[in-house]
Amino acid sequence: MKAKVKIELYSGKIRQLEGAWTKALEMAAEAIYSDVIASQIVPFDVGTLEGSGYVKVDGQTAHIVFDTPYARRLYFHPEYNFRQDKNPNARGRWMDDYQVGYPKEGIALEAQKIYFKKNAGGLVK
Repeated sequence: MKAKVKIELYSGKIRQLEGAWTKALEMAAEAIYSDVIASQIVPFDVGTLEGSGYVKVDGQTAHIVFDTPYARRLYFHPEYNFRQDKNPNARGRWMDDYQVGYPKEGIALEAQKIYFKKNAGGLVK
């Protein structure tokens, strides 16, 4: 039995999907960053650390960055006694819940799927 197959690739649609995927990645990272801030888990004194946060997208990877000279020290030392009068859930390692194997790991993937469908212009059902 023989089968003849003709495949036509629409480069414009492929580029549209790639753009939608990148935009969805950025939107998902922004949603996670918003959840981090809303959860009040970033240590807070006058708000410099929390205010330094931003989302950076490099191709197929998104990073949530907290850019102060002391961010790394506070993040990797959960044993510090963080004040909790302004952010009641403040702690070290505040991004751990969003990583693989932790309670909120599925948020990123689900958010990206939703935003991808939204940004794909009807190409994804």
